[in-house]
Amino acid sequence: MKNKLALAGMVSVMALVAGAATAKDLLFGINPNNMAYPYDVALVQGFQQAADKAGVKVVVLDPKSSVETQANQFDDMLTQGVDAIGFMPNDSVTVQGLVDKIAEKKIPIVASAVPVGDPNTNPVDYTYPNLTALVTTNDVIAGQVAGELAVKLLTDEMKAREIKIAVVEGAPGYAVVKQREDGFEAALTKAGVKFTVVASQPTDWTPESGETVCQNMLTANPDVDLIFSHADPMAVGCARAVDAAGSNAILVATGGGSTDGNNAIAAGELDGSVCTNPLLIGELTFKALYDAVQAGDAAKKGQYITYDLFPVTKDNLADCPAAGW
Repeated sequence: MKNKLALAGMVSVMALVAGAATAKDLLFGINPNNMAYPYDVALVQGFQQAADKAGVKVVVLDPKSSVETQANQFDDMLTQGVDAIGFMPNDSVTVQGLVDKIAEKKIPIVASAVPVGDPNTNPVDYTYPNLTALVTTNDVIAGQVAGELAVKLLTDEMKAREIKIAVVEGAPGYAVVKQREDGFEAALTKAGVKFTVVASQPTDWTPESGETVCQNMLTANPDVDLIFSHADPMAVGCARAVDAAGSNAILVATGGGSTDGNNAIAAGELDGSVCTNPLLIGELTFKALYDAVQAGDAAKKGQYITYDLFPVTKDNLADCPAAGW
């Protein structure tokens, strides 16, 4: 089952959750990738805020990007007697066994932002059957929206020739890396833009790694026309490298809506991004778990839950207020 909830409808949805009767003193667990990432902090914040409205207690355990630690913390949550688990998989394939283990115990479990299952063989809207739901940004669409924005920003001279593109990737092992890139390149191809990817390097999702990667790519390819960053944080760092190199490259990101990213767009350092909302993903994750607990054996499984995406530039920043990250 596929659900689509727009941000505008979230207030009324959460009001209903907050007013629902709680049969017992519920305890939910939330397990992000790494609380050193502002995105993860915002997602957990959204989850916690929704839980507070519903009167549900929450235990937060941070695996710090470790697959092994995440597995151990699942055991910790079970020991603490959680009624439901929300988590961000540290490895989409490895966590399948963890999900199966929780499902066998009939405990609702929702994956947030990162899918479960092999991203190289499954479609972007695939939901692992033993999950209660996958709550996420549709990252192929996110890349596509970024690509459509890039097309609008290209000059006529660029559109008349083959352009050179550099890509600032997310961290290896994350499904969104391939999904966002696929969507981005598909949008350029659909628009008839001729391009060559002259450089593509991974990061650890931070501004510092984005700056380093862009320094390296601009040194090797000083005439690059367009830089695509898989998320706002790296684009913020990349903007510093672009300025230092005196480059005229267009800089476009996805995974946007962050405070630093929005500030960079307002300052003209970043040409545009795609509005995403980890705070909302956290809220929707809680709601899916809460509904499943209330429904018991009748709870839905395998749901795909997402929300609308749109490009962000200096002209419409007010439409994408920074969502806590």
